Amino acid sequence: MIVLAGVAVKGFGQTAPAANADVAVATFEAQNFDFGKIKQGTPVTHEFKFTNTGKVPMIITNVQASCGCTTPDWSKEPIPAGGKGFIKATYNAASVGAFNKAVTVTANIPNGSVQLFIKGEVTTTPVNNK
Repeated sequence: MIVLAGVAVKGFGQTAPAANADVAVATFEAQNFDFGKIKQGTPVTHEFKFTNTGKVPMIITNVQASCGCTTPDWSKEPIPAGGKGFIKATYNAASVGAFNKAVTVTANIPNGSVQLFIKGEVTTTPVNNK
């Protein structure tokens, strides 16, 4: 077992990420957004804005929401060093109650991905009895 543990440590040491100048750096204005109270059935969208503060173009390979109730959109073209990009998250507001959803952005950034979060509370739409 000691030999196996030594091999495992050596293996992890070789695959551990090192500081690398060949990655982009996404500097977000904010990584969390609170919609507050929203009416049921009224979709809401927030745009997370970021700057690539790295030295190479940032290439977003995927953006995945934590559920089907959230639809992402993002900058599709490479974002040059110093350039700006966006990640949009649209929540469908179909279900009443509090929500807290994650959007995972996969790109050539440190650790390979970053998570953004939206939250809020969906309330029932007032009924007009006229």
